[in-house]
Amino acid sequence: MSQQAEHLDPTDSDLPAFAFDNSFARELEGFYVAQPAAKVPEPRLLLLNRGLAAELGLDADALDSDAGAQIFAGNIAPEGAAPLAQAYAGHQFGGFSPQLGDGRALLLGEIVDAHGQRRDIQLKGSGRTPFSRSGDGKAALGPVLREYLIGEAMHALGVPTTRALAAVATGEPVYRETALPGAVLTRVSASHLRVGTFQFFAARQDFDKVRQLSDYAIARHHPAARDAENPYLAFFEAVADVQAELVAQWMSIGFIHGVMNTDNMTISGETIDYGPCAFMDAYAPETVFSSIDTHGRYAYGNQPPILAWNLARLAECLIPLVDDDRDTAVEILTEAANKVAGKFQAAWLARMRAKIGLVDEVDGDEELVHDLLDAMHSGGADFTLTFRRLSAAVRGDLDPLRELFSDTAKLDAWLPRWQERIEPSGASADAPTADKMDRVNPVYIPRNHKVEEALEAAVERSDLGPVKSMLDVVTRPFEDVDGQDDYATPGPKLAAPYQTFCGT
Repeated sequence: MSQQAEHLDPTDSDLPAFAFDNSFARELEGFYVAQPAAKVPEPRLLLLNRGLAAELGLDADALDSDAGAQIFAGNIAPEGAAPLAQAYAGHQFGGFSPQLGDGRALLLGEIVDAHGQRRDIQLKGSGRTPFSRSGDGKAALGPVLREYLIGEAMHALGVPTTRALAAVATGEPVYRETALPGAVLTRVSASHLRVGTFQFFAARQDFDKVRQLSDYAIARHHPAARDAENPYLAFFEAVADVQAELVAQWMSIGFIHGVMNTDNMTISGETIDYGPCAFMDAYAPETVFSSIDTHGRYAYGNQPPILAWNLARLAECLIPLVDDDRDTAVEILTEAANKVAGKFQAAWLARMRAKIGLVDEVDGDEELVHDLLDAMHSGGADFTLTFRRLSAAVRGDLDPLRELFSDTAKLDAWLPRWQERIEPSGASADAPTADKMDRVNPVYIPRNHKVEEALEAAVERSDLGPVKSMLDVVTRPFEDVDGQDDYATPGPKLAAPYQTFCGT
């Protein structure tokens, strides 16, 4: 540790201040284990999200310091912090694990941000906890930077997501297949409550705690449910609403989460845990990137049914709360769970209508969207660029769109139907429809090959330049910027399928 760091005192008034108000620690004793972070030898601040710091009411200049690095590495817990590891269970690839929990993360505490929203501040990669099992509790630099990049890109795309406040190098190696530079991510979220949090206590038949947790989640995330005739049913329906909307957003941008386990499904409706995630280039619903998803459970096209499956697991936890008669409760919750597919479909179709320039609703729109996707699939067309270039077609130039397709037969059959459908919506070469489409169809996503280039530069050469350049582009995804064509271009064809890894 540096000489300067040795003289830092957790009670020093010059340390960056955090206005913690820790409701989880205060109200949910028995749902966590208090745990300090592991000390690291040489913390060094790599990235600081100044915009997010401002949202949280934090002093970015004070955090951009040796003291900030010490806090973000876990060497110092700022005043008011209550570091703890949360308990949760989860279905992982369909198999239930009754105890998972924060095995390499610690909730430092909560802050009420500038918008009056309560936000968790968590360290990820901060060392072993009682939930670590055989793991070391550490994180490698590559996965930390991946989560920082993808999370900030998703936020810019308008997708509810956890975000990165900081990334810190620890100055020590972590050992996976080989020695890798260690790092810690500071993650910010609406909360870290998951479907798996409810499963942890339901699996132990501790329904007093399930009720306590539900009441806390209702107050924090879905307060309207409190005044419903059946608050716990209304709570389930509220979680289903936000999760259906979330997965519809994923599908509309070609995002594949990769590990849609129940412990990675938030009650708030935010995307969490960017492990083996990726974005599709060429549209193919069977696309899988995760190296451990050998059977394609979490393929792009399987995400909607997995959404419904995961929510059914939440419903099971709430049975004793919804009605004293089990059979009645099961019937009520089954009816609610059976509506999830319809919730998703409505949210997805609304987004897809906007992507192809439709401003009203007509029977047959769903078929029109599916026929475009079919044309993209058979023509090997890039998902992101196809939708972006539809606006050029509205403006009268079909060539940029057609050049994306190796076979344009299905596209050519689709285009007249689309043009006939879009004209009653007011679309023409000088109408604002194309501009509206450009506001929902990004130019830039975190292209897989560019992500890998940036991470390799950081890990292998200690060069953060490509990561910073990529952050600058993907956090302005709807702006067509001169000189950034590389970030909008699909990667080269690979001899073997591109794979991503959990990074644990």
